[in-house]
Amino acid sequence: MNTEQDQIEAPAPSSATGPRPAWVTDELIGRWCAWVHRDETRQGRGTAEPVTALAPYDLSLIAPVPGCDPADVESAAGVARAAQRDWSGTPIARRAEIVLAFHDLLLRRQDEVLDLIQWETGKARYHAWMEVAQVAAVARHYARRARRYLTTRRVRGMIPGLTKVEEVRIPKGVVGVVSPWNYPLYLGVGDVLPALLAGNAVVSKADPQAALTMLWTRALLDEAGLPVDLWQIVAGDGEVVGSAVVDTVDYVCFTGSTATGRTVAERAAGRLIGCSLELGGKNPLIVRADADITAAATGTVVAAFANTGQMCIHIERVYVHESVYEAFRDELVRATEALRLGRTFDYSADVGSLVSPAQLAAVRAHVDDAVAKGATVLTGGRARPDIGPLFHEPTVLEGVTPEMDVCERETFGPVVSLYPFATDDEAVSLANRGSYGLSASIWSKDTRAAARMAGRIRSGSVNVNDGAAAAAGSVEAGMGGMGDSGLGRRHGAEGIRKYTESQTVAVQRVMPLGPTPKQSVEGFVRRTNGQMALMRRLRVR
Repeated sequence: MNTEQDQIEAPAPSSATGPRPAWVTDELIGRWCAWVHRDETRQGRGTAEPVTALAPYDLSLIAPVPGCDPADVESAAGVARAAQRDWSGTPIARRAEIVLAFHDLLLRRQDEVLDLIQWETGKARYHAWMEVAQVAAVARHYARRARRYLTTRRVRGMIPGLTKVEEVRIPKGVVGVVSPWNYPLYLGVGDVLPALLAGNAVVSKADPQAALTMLWTRALLDEAGLPVDLWQIVAGDGEVVGSAVVDTVDYVCFTGSTATGRTVAERAAGRLIGCSLELGGKNPLIVRADADITAAATGTVVAAFANTGQMCIHIERVYVHESVYEAFRDELVRATEALRLGRTFDYSADVGSLVSPAQLAAVRAHVDDAVAKGATVLTGGRARPDIGPLFHEPTVLEGVTPEMDVCERETFGPVVSLYPFATDDEAVSLANRGSYGLSASIWSKDTRAAARMAGRIRSGSVNVNDGAAAAAGSVEAGMGGMGDSGLGRRHGAEGIRKYTESQTVAVQRVMPLGPTPKQSVEGFVRRTNGQMALMRRLRVR
């Protein structure tokens, strides 16, 4: 157990009773909106439309946020670049102090951001709290480990003893972070913190659906001591403002759809800047014959229906050994039907709302298509307007075949499909179907066999006896995808080093490299050849 978090009292339920938290005043919203970068010195200011979104719980209008245009993005990057020059010279220890202060403020005032996350995304409060827990873990990890990850590394020089070589980590400069609505706190700030600790400035593009959560977080980091211009936030249409971010910064961290990720990669490649992309997934879960059926069913429910199924690493395909298929199916249906749907600002609901009418329509389209082509709904399968306009029951399907959209296309909602298999080889083959490779899960009492099996699955993360959280929550290990699920990793060493350039500094002592003025080229070559042969015999690396 982490002692720092143990000292924090359990969060109290919110007093809010409607879709807008009662404590969120217009004055507060105005204060947060002031963090949106707008270049007031330009002539003709005001062409960008305000960013608006609908609250999923009742489709009421969430407070508008000022919109930006490409000129605002360019201005924001310029301001950030100027601030970065001083920040890059700030000792890592001081940067870490600010991040740890933010960590403490976040835990103390978590109810505020939990309310905002629920208001903007409609998710259940426990799933909102998981974002707080994950961001706190990321903050602690990088604040404590940044120095080690970024330390200058001494390496062997060309001529041992005469060539001193060091690898130095240099900040990229200005990092662009484009994050989605489904985890506005975790994905909104979880990638920003290591970028800042590495000595960069950041320009974030706030998702229109969840801009207030990001702006609240920016205000909290200001309170923690972050220099005012170092983290710039812009808001607006993704195609316009997001593209402008990619066209302006020195490195891009993008989380979103595979289709948009390809566009981001193309634009970044055109500018010869780096990017990391966490994209879509159609994640498999395998239940071996020897699995604990009750534990596997419970784990599947969590991995499939957490965040109302709106997370890139959630489970959509479940492959069950034929010998335990019926027992597992019945236990999964029972556990699914026990879930509580609700639109409350407390911890009484297990599953919340979908985020938008478009998301509900996408889920309905997959379920309806599957049923029309012969799939069976074991439980769920219906929208629930009696609870809220965007609610949909957690749904379990069987009899799904390849011609159904739900089989290999990402649903991104509370829908999971069951498939039987006969052998481990067949299960691996089924799990590797399609072009995605983000997260996977294997359930078995023989953890060694499961770990060997994991090595055969094309996936950035494989969880054994857990659905998805074990790997994602282990912030010292990298997290990312293969294939159409993306490039690069967040978390771990790569999660901070990607925001730096590796610079080699070589200092040659006394002896020049090459023939001396009194030495012939032929003589230098013969002598060097002899030295290389000697090093080979001495096993010098």
